[in-house]
Amino acid sequence: MTHSVFHWLRVEAFVYATEKEDLVRETFSSLVGTDEFQTDISEGEHGNRMLILQFMASRQKEMDAVFGSLGQKVLSDLTADLENRIDDDCVFYTRLDKQKAVQGEWAIAHHGDVISITGKVASNPAKKEIAVANMRNYLGSFAPSQAPREEAPEQAERSRT
Repeated sequence: MTHSVFHWLRVEAFVYATEKEDLVRETFSSLVGTDEFQTDISEGEHGNRMLILQFMASRQKEMDAVFGSLGQKVLSDLTADLENRIDDDCVFYTRLDKQKAVQGEWAIAHHGDVISITGKVASNPAKKEIAVANMRNYLGSFAPSQAPREEAPEQAERSRT
């Protein structure tokens, strides 16, 4: 892509005291493509230590790393639901299941234990419809290339006769 799809993109996860911090950090790092992200220490609802991992992508290459790591199933699911994932201010939202992620599977979540991805989609003029179209094109750019299929030897022989 020659221009940035997002004005900004934020990836964020909470690491609770009951979770294996190293495993969540490793998973988060694999999603954002680097181990250079912000870590803040906070306190949970019951006074337990909680970490907040946050990555702010500012370059297209960083944004591509995030979406490129999700796999075709998640990208397809996101594409099918873009109308609900982009608001009237052109902000894209999705949440990934953190427990599945640490087991090596990226999946969209519909609960609270998540890795969230939020980003302001670039669109001119700033309209939801344009943002949805831009995001659809962007997600489509991660589709596997459609290389021409090679003919089976017997088909090639038949086509020459």
